[in-house]
Amino acid sequence: MADRDAWPRPRPLVGDASSARERAADPAGWAFAPEVVTALDDVIAGRRDIRRFRPDPVPEDLLTEVLTAGHQAPSVGHSQPWRFIVVRDPSTRDRAAHLADRARLDQAAQLTNERAARMLDLKLEGLREAPVGVVVVCDRRTPAAGVLGRATFPDADLWSCACAIENMWLAARARGLGMGWVTLFDPDALSALLDLPEGVVPMGWMCLGWPDERPPAPGLERAAWSRRMPLADVVMHDRWRDEAGAGPTQPVSHLDTRAERAGRADALPPESLVSATDDADALLSPPESLGVLDRVVSRVEALGRGRTPLSGTLVLAGAAHPVSGLGVSAFDDRVTRDVLEAAAAGESMGAVSARSAGLGVVVVDAGVPGNSAVRGALAARPEHPRGDLATSDALDRHDVDQLLDIGRRIGQGAARTGLVALGEVGIGNTTVAAALACAVTGLSPRDAVGVGAGADADIVERKRAVVEQALSRCGPRVEAWRDDPADLLVALGGAEIAVLTGVVLGAAGAGAPVILDGLAGSLPGVLAAALDPAVQGHLVAGQRSRELAHDAVLRALGLEPLLSLRLRSGEGVGACLAASLVLQGMRIRRGVARTAP
Repeated sequence: MADRDAWPRPRPLVGDASSARERAADPAGWAFAPEVVTALDDVIAGRRDIRRFRPDPVPEDLLTEVLTAGHQAPSVGHSQPWRFIVVRDPSTRDRAAHLADRARLDQAAQLTNERAARMLDLKLEGLREAPVGVVVVCDRRTPAAGVLGRATFPDADLWSCACAIENMWLAARARGLGMGWVTLFDPDALSALLDLPEGVVPMGWMCLGWPDERPPAPGLERAAWSRRMPLADVVMHDRWRDEAGAGPTQPVSHLDTRAERAGRADALPPESLVSATDDADALLSPPESLGVLDRVVSRVEALGRGRTPLSGTLVLAGAAHPVSGLGVSAFDDRVTRDVLEAAAAGESMGAVSARSAGLGVVVVDAGVPGNSAVRGALAARPEHPRGDLATSDALDRHDVDQLLDIGRRIGQGAARTGLVALGEVGIGNTTVAAALACAVTGLSPRDAVGVGAGADADIVERKRAVVEQALSRCGPRVEAWRDDPADLLVALGGAEIAVLTGVVLGAAGAGAPVILDGLAGSLPGVLAAALDPAVQGHLVAGQRSRELAHDAVLRALGLEPLLSLRLRSGEGVGACLAASLVLQGMRIRRGVARTAP
């Protein structure tokens, strides 16, 4: 024994083969080579939240490598709570984009005006453009007390999933792929879209694909939203407060806390949207220099693959409403027929607005007062008696189905001309629209009912009472309206709104953009999108009117209006003004000089 200096240390064939002596002699011996460290630093520094994507497919092996990196993340109690849902279906992606658009507008409504404008400028089209979506969800069905480390920090499983997302992000960046983490969703709505079981929660939607931008700095920093804080501002020693008794400042809030703020359509083709955006980037002009209009033009050009005609059609539908007999309007029911006759003669506000915008006009008689159809109008008059909302259903189911079919055919025909603008006329239809708006947005009658055309305080109170009666009468049918949107038209709708809902379905099914008008002229978009979610990608909010509920309806659609002129004319006037603006935007896009590659 004394003849030997030391016995060789047995080295385990599994696990950690190092010895305490080796670790003490070289504490940094576990480090990677300097070139690996440099590469890792470069990847971390170069990670970006990508918002624009090429349509080129992501090879399956690269997708697997990114998911594998996520699966190698650390997790509390080695529980591996992450699950990855790979989404390629265009219709699912389009519906997700609709949810995000709605949430974006909802959040913007809570911010200061300046911050809201900046937020609305942020691009979210990656949900449609990126060829792959990966929804990372956290399986929380195991009780926290049963997972090592979660009994005291029950949300550590969520943090584990965030680690998986960061791993995916870095792996994607290192391979030249772009990833964008989108959390502008109502979590319950996203869960419903993906059929997530109770206890499995979404962490967000990861847009994954080849980037169509190569940002040198984080997007929000480039957009002047915020700047990265110095490291010294976020590091403390031993306790929260430093020697001077002051800790780091809290993250900035941009909330507005002022007291006064309280045929089925195809999904929008991602490759076409990318192409339209690329074309806009080539203009001799700053990116998105036309603001909201630029985005609308990109969507319109994407739908038509750059060949959308520089023209369009106003579809103007009119109908009588028995609810007008309950004292909810300042005008006689006969006015509806007068306006529709003037429209057929080309002399109404809507018809003149359409002509001024370069649009044709299709006038639809969906049952205006009188025993005969309006001369020069397409006849779509209901066959059965109509109700007053308060005591009986507005329409018969057979009539609703027929009106939807007629509208589809009209929309398909109008789509061949380019833009399709919606217009309506009907004494009493602001009451109908308020009732429908309450049903689809959850607003109370007090928050939804506006003054309409010339109403006084007494009329407004009668309108609110009628809407309350109608909602109470329909009860569960209102709560379940998404299961059968046509039944909501039976219960609370108007014949002109039913026709225009069909017009939206037909026009979108034919690939045309549809420009909505005021409250009654926007509800067909909500109902059509409920019948066919892909419709939402075809909709343009022409304006925000004076009606109280209109803003909530546009938020439900996830649409930002082009105009806000406090219009109350109806007849599609706002839609025509917006259509004129869109057509000008298209001419600008097509006529401006291009820069060299």
